[in-house]
Amino acid sequence: MDFDFSDDQQQLRDAVHRWVDKGYGFERRRAIVAAGGFDRRVWNELAELGLTSLTVPEAHGGLGQGAVDAMVALEELGRGIVLEPLAQAFIATRVLADHASQAVQTEWLPRIASGEALVVLAHQERKARYRLDVCEAKAAQTQAGHAVTAIKSIVPAGDQADAFIVPAQLDGRIALFLVERGAAGVAAAGYATQDSSRAAEVMFKDAPATLVTTDGLAALELAADVGIASTCAYAVGAMEETLRLTTEYMNQRKQFGVPIASFQALRHRAADMKMQLELARSMSYYAGLKLGEAPDERRRALSRAKVQLGQSMRFMGQQSVQLHGGIGVTDEYVGSHYFKVLTQLEMCWGDTLHHLGEVSGRMQETAGVFA
Repeated sequence: MDFDFSDDQQQLRDAVHRWVDKGYGFERRRAIVAAGGFDRRVWNELAELGLTSLTVPEAHGGLGQGAVDAMVALEELGRGIVLEPLAQAFIATRVLADHASQAVQTEWLPRIASGEALVVLAHQERKARYRLDVCEAKAAQTQAGHAVTAIKSIVPAGDQADAFIVPAQLDGRIALFLVERGAAGVAAAGYATQDSSRAAEVMFKDAPATLVTTDGLAALELAADVGIASTCAYAVGAMEETLRLTTEYMNQRKQFGVPIASFQALRHRAADMKMQLELARSMSYYAGLKLGEAPDERRRALSRAKVQLGQSMRFMGQQSVQLHGGIGVTDEYVGSHYFKVLTQLEMCWGDTLHHLGEVSGRMQETAGVFA
């Protein structure tokens, strides 16, 4: 199996790497955090790089690339812990391209590709925990189409987005709808999350909605799997930079007149961090490659990936703090922000224990000595 990246993918990585280094330094990120955690100018810069159009089909003005290309871009954005939610563009693109009518695709995919429209998934509800099949939101048919009534939590950039993909109950089953933020009956209350990105509680009260698909659970599972794969790729970039910062600090910090990197016990801990990074990287590749599989196999694979990534993220973040000492948790030091990002990512799309249960539940037919 060939794990080498193509020339085009390497050029994409280099382009995003350069932008992160030169255009998204720590001070700019701090300024964006102080302003609320989302900057439309940065979103437009991502669009100019071609990232919002990366996976949009060519027929709708996109580049028509696949999951591996998205993974490459997200790894580099994770290295700079970029706040703007590019993964949401990949999620919306995949859901609309696979499940929406041609009319909906024609209206929205070109706008996503150009960066004009930030479309985000608004699916989390307070009682759902991490289950996708728990949905209390309601939709009803109207003379003009449909209307949605719902309260959705922790919606990425929810008070800045241009539209939402919303699951809601329609005739006894989950369907997906597209609702514009400026529509009547939509209200969003934004706030900063633990990693300083922006989210919102979004309320829909008989809000006019466009039906995306009546096969909403299958489409929502696909959206979640794209989200998991995106999280895995972004986390690999964040962990890679965490390791770099940690080893750099170990080579600079002196104790007893020598760098602490010379202490064998600490070198072993750094080696363990490197091992966890490479385990995470391999499972991130696995997640990206499995996005094209049949739903059952795809869901199993993405849960497996999230278990390993969750373990690696927690280990990397905690070891980095331990090896830095007190400076590792100060707001002024960039490393503490990577720790917060990794801590939050471990809980996104289902934490490690949730996905361990998912993996276990999907192994029942093959588990045990008599299988």
